[in-house]
Amino acid sequence: MPVFTRLTARTIALPINDIDTDQIIPARFLKVTDKLGLGKSLFADWRYLPDGAPRPEFALNGPDAAGVQILVAGHNFGCGSSREHAPWALVGFGFRAVVATSFADIFRNNALKNGLLPVQVDPGTHAHLLAARAADARLEVTVDLEGQELTLADGTRATFPIDAFSRSCLLQGVDELGYLLSFAAKVSDYEAARGY
Repeated sequence: MPVFTRLTARTIALPINDIDTDQIIPARFLKVTDKLGLGKSLFADWRYLPDGAPRPEFALNGPDAAGVQILVAGHNFGCGSSREHAPWALVGFGFRAVVATSFADIFRNNALKNGLLPVQVDPGTHAHLLAARAADARLEVTVDLEGQELTLADGTRATFPIDAFSRSCLLQGVDELGYLLSFAAKVSDYEAARGY
C-alpha cells in the first residue's frame, strides 16, 4: 500500500447523495478476487452506454477527469453492501481520497484498509468545495493526513476525523497484515529468549 502523508491534487465532483457500493462497482464485476483492472468498471452503469461506449456527460468521462486523485461525493457515500471491490475500483481508477459529508461505516473501513482516505467534512466546507470546483475545473485541494486537514485553494481549511490505527497504517503505507509483520523480529526475539 502506498504511503499517504500529504496529497495535493485535482478534484472531480460527483455530488450525489447515497451512492451505494452497487453503483460504485456493479455486482457483475465481483467475480474477481484480484484488484487489477477494476478501475475500468468504476461506476460502470453510469459511465457507459449499453453498447459499452462512454457516456460523454458523465463526470469521469470528461477531459477534466484525467489524472484526478480526489473525488468529491455527496452525503452517505458507500452505503449498501460491504463489498471490498468498491474501494478497489476507486483506487484502480486513480483516486487516493474521497471527500464527503458522511460515509457508510463498512465502506469507510474497507477504504482505509485499501489505501483510500475517506475525508469527512462539515456541510459548509463541502458546499464551499463544490462551488469552488464548479468555478474552476482544474481546482486542486490538499489533504494532509498528518494534520488531519483539508485545505482549499483559497485557504479554507477543515479538519477531518480518522481513527489512530488507520492513520498510522496509512502514514506507514502498510495494511493490517503489514503492521503485524512489522513486529516479526520482536516476536522472533521473544520466542528465542524463551527457547521456542
